Amino acid sequence: MSHTESSDKNTTATVTIDGQQVTVPVGATILEAASELGIKIPTLCWLKKVSTTGACRICVVKVEGVERFMTACNTPVKDGITVITTSQELIETRKKTLELMLVNHPLDCPICDAAGECDLQDTCYGLQVNKNKYGADLERLPIRYDWKLLESDPNRCILCEKCVKVCREIVGREAIKIVDRGDRTIIDTINGEPLNCDFCGNCINACPTGTLISKPFKFRGRPWTFDVTPGICAFCPSGCEIEYHAGNGRIERVTSLDEGFNRGNLCINGRFGYAAFNSSGRLTSPMMKGLSGEQQKVTWEQALESVAARFKEISGIAGGAAVAGIGSPRVTNEESYLFQRFFRAALGSNNIDSEARLGYLPSQVIQWEMLGYSGGTYSMDVIEKAAAVVVIGSDLKAESAGFAYRVIQAVTKNDARLVLANSRITSMNKYANSFLQCRPGSESWLVAGLNKAILAEGLESKTIQVEGAKGLDSLKTSLEALSFQRIGEFSGISEAQFREAARLIGSDGTAVIYGFDVMRSVDMKNAVTATIDLALLTGATGTEGAGIYPLDEKNNTQGMLDMGVCPEYLPGYHTYEHAAAKFGTAWKSNVPTAAGKDLFQIIDAIEAGQIKALYVMGSDPLHFFPDRNRIMKALQKLDLLVVQDIFLTDTARLAHIVLPAATGAEKGGSFTSADNRVQCFSAAVKPVGEARCDADILMRLHGMMTPAAGIASGSADLLHHEITELSNLYSEVCDHEGCRMGRVKNRTGKAVFAPVSPVAPTSGARNFLLTVGPVLHHNGSMTTWSDNNMLVSGEAYVEISAEDAAAAGVSQGGFVKLSSDSGTVALKALLSDRLQKGALFVPSHFRDPHLNLLTESVSFPVAVSLARA
Repeated sequence: MSHTESSDKNTTATVTIDGQQVTVPVGATILEAASELGIKIPTLCWLKKVSTTGACRICVVKVEGVERFMTACNTPVKDGITVITTSQELIETRKKTLELMLVNHPLDCPICDAAGECDLQDTCYGLQVNKNKYGADLERLPIRYDWKLLESDPNRCILCEKCVKVCREIVGREAIKIVDRGDRTIIDTINGEPLNCDFCGNCINACPTGTLISKPFKFRGRPWTFDVTPGICAFCPSGCEIEYHAGNGRIERVTSLDEGFNRGNLCINGRFGYAAFNSSGRLTSPMMKGLSGEQQKVTWEQALESVAARFKEISGIAGGAAVAGIGSPRVTNEESYLFQRFFRAALGSNNIDSEARLGYLPSQVIQWEMLGYSGGTYSMDVIEKAAAVVVIGSDLKAESAGFAYRVIQAVTKNDARLVLANSRITSMNKYANSFLQCRPGSESWLVAGLNKAILAEGLESKTIQVEGAKGLDSLKTSLEALSFQRIGEFSGISEAQFREAARLIGSDGTAVIYGFDVMRSVDMKNAVTATIDLALLTGATGTEGAGIYPLDEKNNTQGMLDMGVCPEYLPGYHTYEHAAAKFGTAWKSNVPTAAGKDLFQIIDAIEAGQIKALYVMGSDPLHFFPDRNRIMKALQKLDLLVVQDIFLTDTARLAHIVLPAATGAEKGGSFTSADNRVQCFSAAVKPVGEARCDADILMRLHGMMTPAAGIASGSADLLHHEITELSNLYSEVCDHEGCRMGRVKNRTGKAVFAPVSPVAPTSGARNFLLTVGPVLHHNGSMTTWSDNNMLVSGEAYVEISAEDAAAAGVSQGGFVKLSSDSGTVALKALLSDRLQKGALFVPSHFRDPHLNLLTESVSFPVAVSLARA
């Protein structure tokens, strides 16, 4: 026997199942081997994505030579065994098991939400269990009505444990467990309270009966009566595949299939955030300000004709320099493309930008200069195979739960080493091999220290030189000027901690993920540069690496930038110098060749009277932009403010013309996730009221402004071809039906180290450092319009350490006053063990506190003082 044959024999096993032979890897179960042959063995407690239990015993099979029946779901194959999956004896055994299970199961199918999609119901039907010779006196157990968003009826539970395992193994929580009470054993929350619950609803998705159900969906209708449309989640940048269930023109629930890319796993926003689409706060008709200054409903013709006429008037007098636009990370790729096309081709203006200017865009400009691409290196599933994962400046679940789920799989299934580097403790800390807790705002020093330790330990990737990376010596020189002592003074992390983390990371097979606290750091340029240096040093971006992944909270920030919604670049990151003529020819117009104004310059120009008209699509500058009072005054000075949105935001209330837009469930198009996957989808319902898709509005306006250069409505194929041809970003081969925009082309091949020079943080008279950022139970401000999300997290608060609260005389839930050099706000206090002394945290989602009264810049932390209100 050859060495190769011996090796194969040691790693595979050949078994015979129902007369058919199959070879599978050693360790595979009988159930998995049968599946390879297309043989279906009935199951109830088995779920592919979690560890097996063998609790229901529906999957029993006969293994020749073994006296008792074996459960196929958790019995590993052995080379040469023979298995029988179907016989009269097996059928009778399975039927008897089901009958015994049904003794304690209420036959309340007529009022059970799971009826029609109940695995227990389907299994009974499949095994023809149509009567029961067993019986018992039933004692009803109390139903848990007190959970938010979930309802639990233990009487329906078959104790399969799938919900418990999904919560622990996928979500990384232990919100529910088996409570052992003999014949009254149930699945319940820890100590009777769902304190650790993410409210993701993944347990509902896993439940094979109606034990766990969605409260918002309860009694909304029978499952088979809804129109089900595949979609892509319109909240965070994970790009999860979902299914919209629609009835009577409304989205009534959202689910996800285990066979999809995200394996059926969603977060609270993906599963329950749809309530925002049904909000009573939706804009349903166009509005214009009348002579009284009040916004009044008008027809679409009146609104669009007024927008076109006013833009023509203003740009005709002062040119394209007098108009500007703010785009949206919420809309589709196609709509972002049309938005910038409208400005450049119809209005002759490059004055377009978005909230990505506050952090994500500048960080991606740096990444592009160093790596030659923006966004993630690979699709996020590669993270699961990483040998080490480094997460820097990110509360991973809050920014993108899909990425968090992948990291949990890497750690628990692939034994990956996890290094967390952050100023706050997060839910991911339980998995960390090393936690580098830096002082707020010292992220650049933190990553510089990590890079210095990797070099000091000689752990830099051996592929650096082979793959042609440049500039390593310049990085080394810059780090030599920084001592571990000085780095420790600013970051709060010792040399020993850095070296320990460096040894854990090692080199090659590494994934690097960076988020909000890096991109919005007071020393953002050095923090981002050092992070990309780290990815290069560890080989994360090389052929043996698991990639680098920048995260932004919104669903299509990456796609929006790919489409050219920024003043620096045309679609595909083409410069004006090299591509303006090409785009102008395609658009039958003269594209301006000078770079436009960015977000900050737009505000400056409005104040100076240079910009007279502003078009805001799917964005709320009064909420996200620092220095609220200044922005308010600037917007009020405009001759024309057009706001196109799904809600009457604070910015929309100031608008001269308001255009009601459609949600992600009410239109088709494509989104680009943070890992550069382009996914297209179709509309699940029609826009509410008179609302229209952003694309329809933009194409209509474009045609009214420049009839010869517009795009005819409904020509999606032509639009996709134009985007792929001009941007040179896409493959024109789509994995989905409906568009010609495949995954963003691989733009790797560039690897340039850059020196770092961290800036020493300044100290002032105010003794607290405030960070404002995302939390798990919301996404942007959109989910504050969702009754479901607000039920779980309904108001803003300031998180403060128990030590600081005691010193300030502040109790849990008591009001405190935060003051900065810019303003003051009052918030309820939430005592926490996640924060360091002197650090504060406030969620960024809620509109009411007007947190931007405290800020003058986009960077965090902000120095504030705290007092009891």
